[in-house]
Amino acid sequence: MKTSVSLLLSAAVALSSLSSCAKEDEIPAATSATYVLVHGAWQAPYVWDAVRSDLIISGQKVLVVELPGHGADKTPPHTLTLDTYRDKVIEAMSKVDGKVVLVGHSMGGMVITNVAEKVPTKISRLVYIGAFLPASGQALTDLAFSDPDSKLGPALVPSADQLMLDVKREELTALFINDGSQAEKDRVIANYRAEPAIPFTNKVTLTKENFGAVEKVYIKTLQDVVISPSLQDRMIAGAGIKTIYQVNTSHSPFLAQPRAVSDLLLKIGKGINVVP
Repeated sequence: MKTSVSLLLSAAVALSSLSSCAKEDEIPAATSATYVLVHGAWQAPYVWDAVRSDLIISGQKVLVVELPGHGADKTPPHTLTLDTYRDKVIEAMSKVDGKVVLVGHSMGGMVITNVAEKVPTKISRLVYIGAFLPASGQALTDLAFSDPDSKLGPALVPSADQLMLDVKREELTALFINDGSQAEKDRVIANYRAEPAIPFTNKVTLTKENFGAVEKVYIKTLQDVVISPSLQDRMIAGAGIKTIYQVNTSHSPFLAQPRAVSDLLLKIGKGINVVP
């Protein structure tokens, strides 16, 4: 009898072990992506702080690019072009094994578009967040001048040498983060720098074989008064983008509603389609 009980217990343990192994094998491995985040004009890497933290806590890898002439970078403005920005992003991406999810905001949309034309096979998805999305032959100024609903133009003050563009300080937070907390508005003001002007006028040359081959996603910013929702819709249609999400925020959703942005980026990175 003791022998029979011992055999039964051994069999039960073996079955339990096999069952446990089977269940573990059935659990999909955690999905991890590398995100490269590119800020827009009049901003700097600090704007991604909360989104970066959310992504890292979720097990993702994140690189935040500081564009030349922004943040702490002191590159002279007369030397800057859209290609200079492109090359800085490509340099950051070269440190990553495999493909990246490349994210651009505002003017950063011009940058990631230019990057995708140069190194399309390095990018799994392009993600535009309230961003300029040009067609071949267009510059940022071409798109901005076609946006009658934008309130940015009247607030711009060019420098005497035309190399820099300032935003009237009294208009700054109303344009970029009208729906943000006072603390975030204060951060925008504290980190503000005038914007190099030359890259705004640089046109992109795009091909179907390169830029056209990269999967694209657009996150619309519904309360945006810098790049209006109507211009966003026209750019989305022009690029033939089918995967479209939206956040009910101003021009800077990563400051106003960072969790909404990081949640969307996680879903995009995992290839999960959610209802916009």
